[in-house]
Amino acid sequence: MPRSKRLFFALWPDDRVRSDLAHLQTLLLQARGNWVHPMDLHMTLQFLGPVPPNRERCILEAADAVQGAPFELKINRLEFWPKPRIVWAGPEHTPAELSGLVKHLGENLVECGFMQEKRAYRPHITVLRKTSPCMAMTLQEPVIWSVNGFVLVESRPGGEPPWYKVAESWGFFC
Repeated sequence: MPRSKRLFFALWPDDRVRSDLAHLQTLLLQARGNWVHPMDLHMTLQFLGPVPPNRERCILEAADAVQGAPFELKINRLEFWPKPRIVWAGPEHTPAELSGLVKHLGENLVECGFMQEKRAYRPHITVLRKTSPCMAMTLQEPVIWSVNGFVLVESRPGGEPPWYKVAESWGFFC
């Protein structure tokens, strides 16, 4: 019997953006915790969790129906969330295109049996886990990310990272 896959939708950086994001970790060299492997850096759009094989087609069709246009994302903040004990990078302001993408994807996934997130979407890229508090900062040199699409990712934790693998991708066209 085929097993469920742990899936989520995300923005997946290209090599240049990934390198710039990984460089942010050097700003926190004194921090202790679990560094996110550079190949696992991403911005989650919608977490799905364990998905049985019979629901995969529906989520692919939900993603196929998403309309979007390329946009620019300016990663200019490093912040700390105490509850999950993570340091994350993200934009000070969420572009309307990103909010629309998350909203449209969430609405489409309701037809597949997923609940829409009740909390407001807070775009972020986790860079360090299980760490102690650190001060938030504005980046002197923001990471500029030209977003041209989104991906479906399979999470395979355990063993050696990277733990995430792109399963499918969707591009935006002008």
